[in-house]
This record gives sequence, C-alpha cells and structure tokens, in this order.
Amino acid sequence: MAAASSAAHPSVVFVLGGPGSGKGTQCANIINDFGFEHLSAGDLLRAHMKSGSKDGNMVAEMIKAGQIVPSEVTVNLLLDAMRASPRDKFLIDGFPRNQENRDAWERTAGYDCDFVLFFDCPEEVMEKRLLSRGETSGRTDDNIESIKKRFKTFVESSVPVVDYYRGLSKVREVMSDQPPEEVYAQTKAHFAHFA
Repeated sequence: MAAASSAAHPSVVFVLGGPGSGKGTQCANIINDFGFEHLSAGDLLRAHMKSGSKDGNMVAEMIKAGQIVPSEVTVNLLLDAMRASPRDKFLIDGFPRNQENRDAWERTAGYDCDFVLFFDCPEEVMEKRLLSRGETSGRTDDNIESIKKRFKTFVESSVPVVDYYRGLSKVREVMSDQPPEEVYAQTKAHFAHFA
C-alpha cells in the first residue's frame, strides 16, 4: 500500500531540530546527493510578508503583534511551493513547529510525511553556534535573549511533535553535535532508499 500512496503524492520529510542544530547545512547536502527540494516554512512566510499582498500584510501584522500565524496559511504556502516545483521529493525545514501545524498539514495536504528527520543537539552547542552565526549572518534573532526564547519554544512546542512521530516509528534521529561531515554520514543513511 505504501508504494501506491507515494505515487499519489510527493515524498515529504519534515526536518526538525532546535535552532542551530545544523538543519540548513545538512539539508544542503541532501539536496545535492538525493535531488530533494528544500522548503523552509519560515523563509516562505518571510517572502509572503514582503510580497505586499493583502494576505502577506495580514501575516506581517500578526507577527509584529506577537500572534501565531494560522497553520493553514503556512501549510498552503508550502503546498503552493511544492506544486510550483518540478521535483517530487521535499525537505520541509522547521515544520511542523507544533501539534496544530501537524494537524493542519494532514487536514489540508491530505497525507502525512514519509518520516521526520530530527537533529538532536545539546542546547549549549546550539547556543555557541547561533552566537557565532549572529556575528556574521546579520540575523536579529541570533542574540542570547532571542536564542533562549527560541529554545524554550522549541522544547514546549516542537518536541511533542517529535514525540508524536516517535510513537508512529517515523523519527530518524541524528546526533548533530559532531563535525558536519560526521553528522552527514549519519544523515545520509536515512535517505539510502531515495538514491
């Protein structure tokens, strides 16, 4: 049955891990080696806000007011990007951020992910990476106060999603506190069936 369903919809791998766990670095490697398209929910939302569209302006106002963007908005942005792509294999980075995102994905997309790629990394390692990245990236949220808030949000909202998928035996875990090439050696083993 699994083979039939994968033909009916694209392959989707949700990529989760705390801020600074190395998701972006490893996604770039997977794209090169396995022909996936990388979609970042955050990047799509930021582009949507900059678009100047009515919906984009509404999202920008919500974020400015500290409100959560409705999950359907994010899911529809992801699905639109997938439909616009010539590829049929997607890494969806930083999504689902919480149980509501996950439920909205299944409700709106009509199918679930193939698996969740989870980069497990100690907080002190992620913090060090983010602080050094903040010096060069110009990202305003790579400062210690924002980092601590992002860690707290990840633990409270995203870890329960990882646990949910763990219960379905759909989590492929990678310890990402090693050098990037060692992390990738672990990561690519989970994609062998896509080669």
